[in-house]
Amino acid sequence: MESSRSARRLVLALAVGVGLWCALLAWRWDWFIDLRVYELGASALFGGDLYDVRFHVADLPFTYPPFAAVLMLPVAVLPLWLTAALWSAACVLVLAWAIHATLEAGGSTYPAMVVPVLTAVALLSQPVWSTLSYGQVNLFLMAAILADVLRPERRHAGWLVGIAAGIKLTPLFFVAFLLVVGQRRAAGVAVGSFAATVLVGAALAPTASVAYWTEILWDPSRIGGVEYAGNQSVLGTLSRLLGHEASTSLWFVVAGSVAALSLVAAALLWRSTSPAARPLAVGMAALGMVLASPISWDHHWVWFVPIVLALWLSGLPRARVVAGAVVVIAASRAIWWAPFRNGVEYDWNLWQGLSGNLYVLTAVGLVLLGVGWGGRVQHVSNEEHLLHK
Repeated sequence: MESSRSARRLVLALAVGVGLWCALLAWRWDWFIDLRVYELGASALFGGDLYDVRFHVADLPFTYPPFAAVLMLPVAVLPLWLTAALWSAACVLVLAWAIHATLEAGGSTYPAMVVPVLTAVALLSQPVWSTLSYGQVNLFLMAAILADVLRPERRHAGWLVGIAAGIKLTPLFFVAFLLVVGQRRAAGVAVGSFAATVLVGAALAPTASVAYWTEILWDPSRIGGVEYAGNQSVLGTLSRLLGHEASTSLWFVVAGSVAALSLVAAALLWRSTSPAARPLAVGMAALGMVLASPISWDHHWVWFVPIVLALWLSGLPRARVVAGAVVVIAASRAIWWAPFRNGVEYDWNLWQGLSGNLYVLTAVGLVLLGVGWGGRVQHVSNEEHLLHK
């Protein structure tokens, strides 16, 4: 009991320390660009120009659904240094919770001090640090999804997936995950809560809602160049390999195939009799979501954290070796080793292409391994079922 209290104090101290450091960065330097875009969007919510205003750094517009701007309203009334402090501290806390939830779901009996240690280590990974430095929302979305899908049998399971999708549409992929693992009720709840976010946005900002769902959503130029090295998605990788932006049909076929394979892996692992396979199943679905999205910036890959833990706990052949490799990749910043920006990614050579597309290549490899592992655990589960007949 005392060790648990000490571990919680350490996590809180880590969160406070990171929050204070980020407050200093916000006060002295031009950091937290995305957090400032959230602030801009919230400030413009009721002015009718939500999707017309742009942040002066890199001419960035607000690109999320109106519901996201509604949730960001508190950001608009606080000074940036205080917002950065509270936001960053909260990111550390939800990261620690996500680590705890993944370990618990995997059936691990771990010392309490493991969570603060792993949280501190995870903060050093490139996707997590990028999330903090931009003031991004990814860790909150990941935690919300994990809370729902790791325990889908709960009465109201699914509603957090719908809320997360109301903030950023890509979590809708987990509706498909819930369906393939047989959690139809949770999938229905997710769709219902997502619809509620659309209605809230429409009620509070009707003009902006019409603009978003009819125009803004379908305008990829607002998000950024697909070839940019930070876009670690199937579309980004295909475009860099081809030397020009990949066609919609090619992207749809390749990304759709990879996403389907991720769901196959997730379904096979989820049906295993081993509880340790469930967090890995969720990780497989997360990989499918991030790969299939047309734009997946480096900070969207915070899912590497629970995936590494799930691999470590799974007991699958060579899974711990793979987990170690993912840790190295996530910490290495390899996707930034090659030249980037202003379209130079179209001219990468072989080695630059390997490092610059490393998140995507790693994720595709993990999905393929997941299918193989899923088939293995399903075979073992079937044999155990026969033995107990």
